[in-house]
Amino acid sequence: MDDIAERAALFSGAAHQAVGQRRKYTGEPYWQHPATVAEMVAAVEAATAEMIAAAHLHDVLEDTAVTALDIEECFGQRVAVLVQELTDQFIDPEIGNRAHRKALERDRLAQVSPEAQTIKYADLIDNTISIVARDRGFARVYLTEKRRLLEVMTAGDEALRRQAWSVLTEGEAKIRGLAR
Repeated sequence: MDDIAERAALFSGAAHQAVGQRRKYTGEPYWQHPATVAEMVAAVEAATAEMIAAAHLHDVLEDTAVTALDIEECFGQRVAVLVQELTDQFIDPEIGNRAHRKALERDRLAQVSPEAQTIKYADLIDNTISIVARDRGFARVYLTEKRRLLEVMTAGDEALRRQAWSVLTEGEAKIRGLAR
């Protein structure tokens, strides 16, 4: 198998399975989330194989024992850079409270590559749908954070960004009780 995206899908699945990771609200195998994100990215007209691979791998540095060097060795420097751009850098509670950490992360994500922002839009779409459907209390906080993020993260694929805005505003309407 020579396709980088297919190899990344298998790698992601193995990495998330190795730590027994499951989706928070559904209990389904976690690798299904990055696979969904990668599928959305693959539908983008300007998507590259490296972007699709990075979409599959976007959570492995945060959630598994995989290192950035592992990714670079297996998938090359461009994929490793994209995954690092997508990896939350402000997770230590000593940095500050959630609002402060998310503000720092938002400022950072506003500066990452258009390719990474495109992947982040797809991640936001999938997570928003899941959270709004299953945890309306947390969704209030999450949607506010993601609204602020989309306001500053403007360099990615415009069609996917519009879709992210649409999912976000639909989620806000559901939370306010205006839609089912």
